[in-house]
Formats: sequence, structure tokens, C-alpha cells
Amino acid sequence: MDADLMASVPERYRGCPRFSFGDSPELATELAALVVSGRKTATANTLDAPDCPKLNELWIVLDGTGRPVCVIETLELIPRRFDEVDEAFAFDEGEGDRSLAFWRDAHESYFRRIGVFSPDMPLLCERFRLVEVFAPMDVDA
Repeated sequence: MDADLMASVPERYRGCPRFSFGDSPELATELAALVVSGRKTATANTLDAPDCPKLNELWIVLDGTGRPVCVIETLELIPRRFDEVDEAFAFDEGEGDRSLAFWRDAHESYFRRIGVFSPDMPLLCERFRLVEVFAPMDVDA
């Protein structure tokens, strides 16, 4: 991360790992805005994702331009198959209309784009809390 971007991160978080959601700059910014707004408090990823969190770990969330926008803390990690994700988890992901149908459609599309989808694929379902916001964002970003 370049020095200008790092300047927006308080010293206490500068050693934290960082990541962005999704697979495009637009999606990264959209999902980061949902986190900053408090609407998105969960995410799911493959078990072998390079940015796999640990319980109580702090992560810096980046927008689609690589700008740090907030810090989250991992509260819960539950392995589930794709077809076992429930309505409550879909709601906590905060995307679209927050329904399980929307979640399944959006996440199947995402996992197909990255070449790993199957209905019974194992996922790591994470719940997190927003710790600190560095940069306000428009939720409609």
C-alpha cells in the first residue's frame, strides 16, 4: 500500500492484513460501502481463499481503488456447503434484497466467474463486526 493510502489508516491497524470483497473494482466498492453502512456483517468464501480469516482477527477492507475504508473483526467462522447457507446468513450478507434467493443467484454467478462453483461446494461462512471507518462511503456506490 502506498504511503498516501497508508496515512488514512491509524497506526494501530497498519500491520493488519487487507483485502477487498468480490472480483471487480465495482463490486469491491459496492460491498465495502455496505460494510461501512452497517448493512453487511457477513461474507462467504472458498476454504482455500488466499484471504482466509481467523477468529478475532482484524482486517482492513479496501474499496475498488485499493483505498482503505474500514476495519472489521472476524466474530464467527462456520464451514457450510453452498446449498446449506440459510436465510439468516443471506440476510447478514446485506446484498440485494437480502433474500436467500438473491444470495444464491449472486454467489453462484460469482463462484462460476472464478471457476469453482458446485451446489455442494464447501464454503467458510464468516460473520464480522465493523470496528472503525476511515472513509465515509455512499451506500449506492
